[in-house]
Amino acid sequence: MMTHVSWIYVFDMAGTAVFALTGALAAAKHRMDPFGVIVLAAVTAVGGGSIRDALIGATPVFWLTDSNYLICILLTVFMTRLMVRYPAKINPLLLPIADAFGLALFTIIGVEKALDYGISGMGSVVMGLITGVGGGIIRDMLCRKVPLVLRSEIYATAAILGAITYSLGVSLAMPNTLATVLAMLVTLSIRLAAIRWNLSLPAFNTDSKRF
Repeated sequence: MMTHVSWIYVFDMAGTAVFALTGALAAAKHRMDPFGVIVLAAVTAVGGGSIRDALIGATPVFWLTDSNYLICILLTVFMTRLMVRYPAKINPLLLPIADAFGLALFTIIGVEKALDYGISGMGSVVMGLITGVGGGIIRDMLCRKVPLVLRSEIYATAAILGAITYSLGVSLAMPNTLATVLAMLVTLSIRLAAIRWNLSLPAFNTDSKRF
């Protein structure tokens, strides 16, 4: 039977692959060269976790001491290049749905690692948010887009509620597997519902001076 640490590592690799996929797909849509695809996939996959590790003092950051993360990114890029020959034919829903799964995975991993380093519950929620959205922010900025998290779409809200769910579950001595599953379901259901029904938060309107 796999230990809890082993499951977290598997989830971390899965999240790395999913976010690397979103970065590679974004690079394909912008017709970047192979080096650009690798760079965008890498920063999307490890950007948020790198910021988290730097903030909580977990240095050197995780991917510098474990080459499996870089191997995972390169393999994901290679597979994406094989599968996606024609960027114009990419299903427009593939990127946001894959991103939603990566968001759910990385948010929970970020909260757990912060808690392991003695960060407070509220601080751990923030670290979970940074882990979940940091790479996507870098990806969107490199693609010269307003980061998804800064738009009116329900994105960061899903990560925050998922992070709170996990943190509360841990504080209530809930079995870790159950807390993880519940938190991921919260994040995924909110994000996927926002994608399906175009749900969004009110945008700030400078003309009417209200939200």
